Amino acid sequence: MPTLFIIFGLRFFFYSDEHLPIHIHVENSDGKAKINIEPIIEVVNNNGIKPKDMKKAVGIIELYRDEIINKWREYHGE
Repeated sequence: MPTLFIIFGLRFFFYSDEHLPIHIHVENSDGKAKINIEPIIEVVNNNGIKPKDMKKAVGIIELYRDEIINKWREYHGE
């Protein structure tokens, strides 16, 4: 379960057996969420993360989108 980064108490990671579309998981002490990266950044589900923290998470993903995609492809051999 590689962690890409931890920012503002939000951990961004993916699982080793992931599937397409490219997405990332986010968790904090309140809950977890799954956010698609491609074809667009889109919250797939949110289980407990507060709206203000989800807004931060999406903003961070927008900022680091290319890096996340590169890490996904590198880790999953694409």
